[in-house]
Amino acid sequence: MSILKQLATFLNRRDEIPNQELAEKIVKKEDITAIKELVENLYNKDKNIQYDCIKVLYEIGERNPKLIAKYDQVFIDLLENKNNRMIWGAMHALDFIADINQKAIYANLVKIIDAADKGSVITKDHGVKILVKLAAVRQYADDALTLSLEQLKMAPSNQFPSYAESIATVINEKFKVEFVKILQVRLKEYEQESKRKRIEKVLKKLHK
Repeated sequence: MSILKQLATFLNRRDEIPNQELAEKIVKKEDITAIKELVENLYNKDKNIQYDCIKVLYEIGERNPKLIAKYDQVFIDLLENKNNRMIWGAMHALDFIADINQKAIYANLVKIIDAADKGSVITKDHGVKILVKLAAVRQYADDALTLSLEQLKMAPSNQFPSYAESIATVINEKFKVEFVKILQVRLKEYEQESKRKRIEKVLKKLHK
């Protein structure tokens, strides 16, 4: 039976539970045939099937990234899709495989950052997470941190504290001064105490 029959769309469900349950089932069986069918339907004529397929794929990636890692180029190509939902779904998947396919992710950073710059908050969030993962790898650290700090400068106010916290885990001495400067400048924007405290906490750790 086609794996598509188990998608939320075919079950006339508007919630994501069927897709999550399907992902869990595929991961448990390590069903590479089902994964291949999902990938093949990312360009299905029915947009709802497309959405369900990318959802199941990144849910699989969250649970076992190795199962979708071979499709990195498929997800990278999706970043140029006209549909925003497919773009942020692809960025989800790329985030989950970034630790495994570092070379391929690094080679496509221009596309990834372009998608993050143009995309939704979810797309930006996963773009920054990808950069942080690359920054933890010595040969990619300089480029990844340069791009991370650019993202931090432009980060929406709501996202800035979480981006700062993530980048702080991989910041090195070469970029530390610039990082601190960005935090100090952006800190002035915040009146909300909870967000100020988060940024101040990052600054305090950096000065230890």
